[in-house]
Amino acid sequence: MIGLVYRAADALRRRRLAADHGRWGEDLAHRYLRKHGCTVVARRYRPNSGGGEIDVIAWQGKTLIFVEVKTRATAEFGAPERAVDVEKQQHLTRAGRDYARRASIDWGQVRFDIVSIVLEKPVRIEWIQDAFRPAFGAGSGYTAGHPSQ
Repeated sequence: MIGLVYRAADALRRRRLAADHGRWGEDLAHRYLRKHGCTVVARRYRPNSGGGEIDVIAWQGKTLIFVEVKTRATAEFGAPERAVDVEKQQHLTRAGRDYARRASIDWGQVRFDIVSIVLEKPVRIEWIQDAFRPAFGAGSGYTAGHPSQ
């Protein structure tokens, strides 16, 4: 019985630490993007219809970028950006379309980026620009791309 209580407490502690890492990662990404010339206009954007959250929305010149921030304590289980799978891309695209529509931004002006953060010492931050491109047609197919591969 005591073992079950300890396992439950450990699970709650891990969940809280993961949430703390996520918030810390978003703060680091926000500062990193600003330092690299972006103007951040929104954080943690959720469309009214639900179905996804965009961590950071920023302008880089005349391009509006929707940024997914992925933070990990270590790279032991792979690069953080690998967690942005097709399903996650679909959620980000839906939220991005909602934001662009509400802000009257032409869809041709937007881009989807990932900021990958590993909280080792020293902290590693990688900004993957144009990380994926949603299909522009009416279909639901998405093309995942990674410029550094």
